[in-house]
Amino acid sequence: MGEEPKKLSKAAQGVQEALSSKGLGLTVVELSDSTRTAEDAARTIGCGVAQIVKALVFRTKTTKRPILVLASGPNRVNEKSLAARVGEAIVKADADFVREVTGFAIGGIPPVGHRQPIETFIDEDLMAFDELWAAAGTPRAVFRLSAADLQMLTTGAIVSVR
Repeated sequence: MGEEPKKLSKAAQGVQEALSSKGLGLTVVELSDSTRTAEDAARTIGCGVAQIVKALVFRTKTTKRPILVLASGPNRVNEKSLAARVGEAIVKADADFVREVTGFAIGGIPPVGHRQPIETFIDEDLMAFDELWAAAGTPRAVFRLSAADLQMLTTGAIVSVR
């Protein structure tokens, strides 16, 4: 008899359900090694760091609204450019704010399945890849997707983040 598939953790299962509801057939996997940072994820998965979708949450200073940036693994976000795009100053969100708005801890933030809708920006550099990898709710859970899948799932604006 075949081995029964390993049950996903609660957070990863929530991401799997969010993905399944979109009808794309994307599958969350939980790995034995950490995918907490883009470098860890690339090493564990066996892909390039640039193929890792790094999810960064910012907070606007005045209105306190969340902003999600999905950046290519090695890229740093130009916060001044992002602030100009959203129309007010921004700060990097703290761990409590991130968990409150997404439902996930830093290091496992997926591009979908958040507690509330979040204005999203997608790094144009991610569009160059046929295969991307994104976090799926925990520092060990990921899923593979295409750049087109990422844009469809998030309805994010494609921008230069640098």
